[in-house]
Amino acid sequence: MKKASGRPKTAEEFDAYFEGHDIADLLDTSTKRVNIDFPAFILHRLDMKARSLGLTRQALVKYWIAERLDLISRSDK
Repeated sequence: MKKASGRPKTAEEFDAYFEGHDIADLLDTSTKRVNIDFPAFILHRLDMKARSLGLTRQALVKYWIAERLDLISRSDK
């Protein structure tokens, strides 16, 4: 993760920062691959739901996990 120092704090600093930097400099875009084994009947149901929403299986799983983690972190506060 990148250090917070050097990041723009005001609108003027923000404008000046992006004269010489890219937005990707401020984003953590690293990813890690994981493998999860599911029973076939769960994959079938997951695929049906993803298809009905117009999503890929991977996109749906990522969305649901992120949604659940947000819910859990709000309830922990």
